[in-house]
Amino acid sequence: MDTSLISRNPEIMSGALCFTGTRVLVKNLFDYLEGASSLEDFLEDFPSISREKAVAVLEAARERLSADALTA
Repeated sequence: MDTSLISRNPEIMSGALCFTGTRVLVKNLFDYLEGASSLEDFLEDFPSISREKAVAVLEAARERLSADALTA
């Protein structure tokens, strides 16, 4: 995935995937959407993440899943 979107650093959040330049876990986005929360709720609670970046991460994850499904 594009490192301008997400990054992993053992010194930040124990190496969990974060939105680049933040301490916001990518997992938080998926947790919000998995629950009863919306993208709007996530963006409101994590104002350091732009809508464009959140949507780009979701699209990249979808593309990755589609590519993985084709090779399975």
